[in-house]
Amino acid sequence: MRSRTCWLTFLVTVIVTMLCLKSCSLLASTDNGFDLSNSSIPKQLILPGGPARDGIPSIDSPKFEEVEQVRWLNNHDQVLGISIAGENRAYPIAILNWHEIVNDRIGDQAFVISYCPLCGTGMAFSSEVKGQVLEFGVSGLLYNSDVLLYDRETESLWSQLKQRSVSGELVGTELEHLPMTQMTWGDWKARYSRGLVLSRDTGFARDYSRSPYGNYNQSLTLYFPVEFLSKRYHPKERVLGIQVAGKSRAYPFSELAKNSSGVFSEQFNGQTLTIKYNADTRTGEILDSETGKLLSSVNAFWFAWFTFHPETSVYTAAKQ
Repeated sequence: MRSRTCWLTFLVTVIVTMLCLKSCSLLASTDNGFDLSNSSIPKQLILPGGPARDGIPSIDSPKFEEVEQVRWLNNHDQVLGISIAGENRAYPIAILNWHEIVNDRIGDQAFVISYCPLCGTGMAFSSEVKGQVLEFGVSGLLYNSDVLLYDRETESLWSQLKQRSVSGELVGTELEHLPMTQMTWGDWKARYSRGLVLSRDTGFARDYSRSPYGNYNQSLTLYFPVEFLSKRYHPKERVLGIQVAGKSRAYPFSELAKNSSGVFSEQFNGQTLTIKYNADTRTGEILDSETGKLLSSVNAFWFAWFTFHPETSVYTAAKQ
């Protein structure tokens, strides 16, 4: 009975979403000052998320702490971890929920950490585009419920999950997706005891002990319409998504949990992938089986991965 009620709720969400899509032109009452005249995506699907441009402030001069200095994170709290030139840094999602973007640099590598709370997606990109280092901010606009970044140099808009600019001077330009892993704080600090952690000393007064999104991560509700929906899994089911030579594949956590092994390999579109999944922490990563190197994948809600990749193949565990 409970399952039927849940899916009835989801069906209502789908119907409402379809109705919203038909009336997006009414919802898109503001462009937050961006020029959308050459938009590569339907302008009526670019929606205001609520805050104005930079209403959600990016962190442009991040400060970091050593692991032993961090007392406020619990072992089960989630962080985004990146490793560049032998240096390891963690970005707590408790902070990213309030800022969404961190402009950072390690050595010669300038990069941006982006996190969309509505899609549950944390992705890192090189900030160097066409020989220029860009600084990114939060536009306050959304496409398919996903954050649209903008760069302050050209004011082009960038879709996080499309990984490219969708309007402005740099329209059509792709971002270089850097490997990054979402994991628990307990796991990260065990791996990288000498790493650095983004400090709560951000220059802004925010309550990093709570999420501004309540129980959104567990609910069937979507705040904004999306183009494609699938009821194959709970819309907020976590998946690892990867693209290989133009094709996409999703590894739902509920399927990975059925696999008796936490580590396995499979061929996908000509590449052998090694998938690692930790059932205790519900985190995972994808590596190149030949080199052992971490690949650029994304930990996302199922609805978000599917709406950007409706043609995706999906891993299903063999029956035990």
